[in-house]
This record gives sequence, C-alpha cells and structure tokens, in this order.
Amino acid sequence: MRVLVAGGGAAPEGLLEAFAAYERALMADDLSAMDALFAPGPDTVRGDRDGLLVGHEQISEFRRFRGGAPRRELGDVHVQAVDGDSAVIVAVTLAARGGRGVQTQLWRRIEGSWRVTAAQVGPPAQTFDATVWRAVGSPLVASTGRGPLTGETVAVKDVYAVAGFSIGAGVPEHQADSPVQTEHAAAVARLLEAGAAVAGIAQTDQLAYSIAGTNEHHGAPVNPALTGAVPGGSSSGSAVAVSLGAATIGLGTDTAGSIRVPASYQGLWGLRTTHGSVPTAGLLPLAPDFDTVGLLTRDPERLARAARVLVGGNGGGLGDLLTDPSLTALAQPEVAAVVGGYADRRGAQQIALGIDLDMAYEAFRVHQAYQAWQTHGPWIEEHPGAVIGAAGQRFAIASRVSAAEDAAALAALGQFRAALDAALGEAVLVLPSASSVAPSLTAPAAEVDAIRAATLRLTCLAGITGRPALSVPGGWVDGAPVGICLVGPRGSDLALLARFHR
Repeated sequence: MRVLVAGGGAAPEGLLEAFAAYERALMADDLSAMDALFAPGPDTVRGDRDGLLVGHEQISEFRRFRGGAPRRELGDVHVQAVDGDSAVIVAVTLAARGGRGVQTQLWRRIEGSWRVTAAQVGPPAQTFDATVWRAVGSPLVASTGRGPLTGETVAVKDVYAVAGFSIGAGVPEHQADSPVQTEHAAAVARLLEAGAAVAGIAQTDQLAYSIAGTNEHHGAPVNPALTGAVPGGSSSGSAVAVSLGAATIGLGTDTAGSIRVPASYQGLWGLRTTHGSVPTAGLLPLAPDFDTVGLLTRDPERLARAARVLVGGNGGGLGDLLTDPSLTALAQPEVAAVVGGYADRRGAQQIALGIDLDMAYEAFRVHQAYQAWQTHGPWIEEHPGAVIGAAGQRFAIASRVSAAEDAAALAALGQFRAALDAALGEAVLVLPSASSVAPSLTAPAAEVDAIRAATLRLTCLAGITGRPALSVPGGWVDGAPVGICLVGPRGSDLALLARFHR
C-alpha cells in the first residue's frame, strides 16, 4: 500500500489510523467496529453498483445481511484534505479473486474521532452475476427468424427448456440430474421465431415455489428499484435482468404471483397470461392447474408485442372497472392509498365479491401444495437436502397434504371460481399486485410471512379463475414502487394491454 497526500504534505492527524482500523474491521467482518467508524444518524450514505443506502441504520443492516466483504488488499491510497476536520480518501482495492476496484470515502472529525459520512464502493468489474444468471451469452441463443421482436433479448427463467442446456430450476442438484434439452420450450421457440434472441437463462427460486426472489443456493439478486430489498420471485432473475437492462424481455411463470410480485417490487410491467392460452410444452411444472406463462418488460409497448407473439389471436372484450375495498385493505395503508387513488381516477365501481377470501386462499394453497408434491416430491425424496430453506419447508408441508384434503380443496375451488365469475363477468378487477412494497432483505421472518400471506390472498384470485392479470407501475411509497393489478376476463390479455397501457 502506498499513501499519497495531495500537495505532498501530511494527512490530518489520526485520519490514516482510523482508515486502517476500518480496513481491518472490514476484513475481519467486525460489525461493531465498522458501525462505530461510520457516522451515526440519518445523513450518512453508502453507495455501490447496486444502489444507495441512506442512514447509519440501513448501512448497518446491509452489513449484517452481506455476511462479510470479499478478500482484498489496498493499492495506492490518495488523501485530499478539505480542512483540518474533513478529508477525502480514494483507495485502489486489489481483490483476491482478481481485478481492481476503487473506494471513495468522505471522513469527518466528529467529537474528536474520525468517522465516514459518505462512501462509494466501486468493486472490480463483474462479468457474470450468478445471482441473476445461470448461463449468459451475447447472445446465448440466436433468433431463428425475423418479426415483431427482432432486436429484442430475452431472459429465460430457468424452468423453460432451452436446447443445449439442462433445466436447473434454482437447485444445483436438479441441474446436475436433468438431461440436456434437445428442443426449446414452446414459449421460447415462439419468441425466437419472432426475432428475439435469448440473452441467457435466469435464476429462479428453488423449483419456483416462492414469491420472494431469494435462493439459499445462489443468493438474492439485487432489486434495482429499491436498494437492500428483495426482488420478488420466483421469476426474480428474469425480472432483475430486465430492470438492469441486461435483457429487454423477461420470460417467467406465474403460479401464485411470480410475475406480478417482482413487477410490483421493481416497477415493471408484468403479464400473467390466461391459463392455458400459451402452450406449456417444455416448461417444468410446479402446480399445473395454476401455472401460466408470463412476461416482464420496462414498458407497455414491448410487453404488448411480446404478448401478441405468445397468445396469438387472444382478444376478449372488457367491461367496467371494479374494485372491492376488502381486497385493497389487505395491503399496507400506503400501498392501499396508491391503489385506491388509481381506482378512483379510473372511475372504478366499488363492489363486494361475496366470497370468504381466507377460505378461497386456503383451498388454493392446499391444491397448489398437493400438485407441487405430486410433481416434485419423488425427486426431492431421492435427493435429501437438495431443496433447502423456506422452499424446503414449504415442500415438507406439501408432502403432508392428503388426497382427501386435495379433493375437498378442488371442490371448494370450483365453487369459488363460479362465484368470482358471476361477480365479475366481463369486468376488470383492480387490486394491489402485492400487499406491500418490497420488504428488506433483513426483515424479520414474522414480517415476511405476514406480507407473503396477505399478498397470496390477493394473487390467488387470478389463479383460481384462470384469468389474465396485468401488473402496471402505479406509483411510489417513500421511493419504493407499487404495482396495480388488473384482472380481466379469460382471453382478454391483449385487450388489457390495449386499455391500460398508460
């Protein structure tokens, strides 16, 4: 390490000692020492390529979740004194894995001790982010035709067959155990024929049984719209790739909200297609009675073009816009206010759907769990320990659902579907895409569970009815995006996009 002080003089007294103490604490992952060396209060900031953390508390939470910084040494350290009690330090960082980064810190002497009040961390160039991608190319698969999607690039969720690759489904052992695919999934083939290229195969939550977007095997992809928050899943990799601009179209799936939730959390446009409107050949199922093909984009025009390629001549009509206040009330108050404001501006009529939402969700949950275990249970039993964390716990619960319980759930689902169809007819139901803004990666488990339960009570309605659902960016709550969900009659996918494109 070489220290270079601007003007050739000496660094302010005690500054370099404080800087060295911080570097030792960083390499030792000494959280209390690092906390002490960052200035307290809400004005301290730390930025990196994933976004900006504001306030000492948020920075401290980030460190606890990070689990230590990559090993490194210091190259040249440049010091520029602003005055006797403040200075800027710019240090070249030499990563143990290779590459060079740059770290910039503003230090101030506060009550006699040096503290960091602002920091910008520029790590070595990253050529591949394993939290977002399983495989990536330029492109990974070239287009096979020309058409309305020429020039577009697709992030394909790792549950679709891509010729030449196995299906990993977010589980390394599953990837190793799966055969190399010889044909593209039907949805992938349609996009390629329309001129799009596959940018890469995007990570997913384990076996797509989650709506959080975290994966204990690969880690959580960054949420580009909200630093330190979950990205939303299970189409998390596809959504993040689109948010970051690494792909223009995300090809995902939506069983219980896995398009709508990441769209809401990241401020994207997302479409859950009418159940059965897009062939699922070559798609690894989770719960076939609810699984649908879905799309994510940053703008409605591109979403409409991709949807036309996948759903073909689908073009059902639309009736009035309806809203049920009991649904909106499931969301956190600030989110409910955004959704309510949208419904009011659009002239939505208030109705009561007249169903027991808790019972409807329970029937949905039981049948989804039963089908998930029928689909993946034998493989999981043959590979103990392959599916871990929350997804593993979910499958353990699913394994205990009996055929009799599933039969009762199926009967109840039929009744709820008939009741919802009678109440909605050709109308469009407006409701929150998710019950909250994206929760923090460090949020307590009880808070995450409560958010998930409330969200699934909202998202299950499209699953029960097989209706399409469009998530549109609806507004912001304290800098976090909020999605508005529009559930239309079956077959109205393209009509939803045409009517609500702005």
